[in-house]
Amino acid sequence: MTAFALAYSLHVLAALIWVGGMFFAWMILRPAAITALEGPARLKLWLEVFQRFFVWVWIAVVILPISGVGLLQMRFNGFETAPRYVQIMMGLYIVMVALFIRIQSLQLPELRKAVEAQEWAAGAAVMGRIRRLVGCNLIVGLVLVAIAAARPTF
Repeated sequence: MTAFALAYSLHVLAALIWVGGMFFAWMILRPAAITALEGPARLKLWLEVFQRFFVWVWIAVVILPISGVGLLQMRFNGFETAPRYVQIMMGLYIVMVALFIRIQSLQLPELRKAVEAQEWAAGAAVMGRIRRLVGCNLIVGLVLVAIAAARPTF
């Protein structure tokens, strides 16, 4: 396996885990949890889901720029000669990381506190904010994937 193939594979897998995980959570798990679980159980479930999923997101957050910069160097000899779509992808990555860090550092501790105190209304309000941020991040991620797919010559 060439260095390019390894870097590209890691890059695609990291993106797949992050964006695919958000898609699954938003489109499948969320509606199923609403149907099957009462509010307190649903909030407890989401707290567990986030704790597990965010480990994988952090892995993606680390792998994506490392593999991306490697690909950038191997394919375009640096940022200056990279096409505009690569620069846009890098900007969208920064937006996604910022949204993720906001969720993990600000919203998740607030959700944990509400669940531990059994303050279900407060927990539901926090969950609503998390849902909106994840929805925004999912849209950004899907746009990023669409840009990457439209330019398979990376």
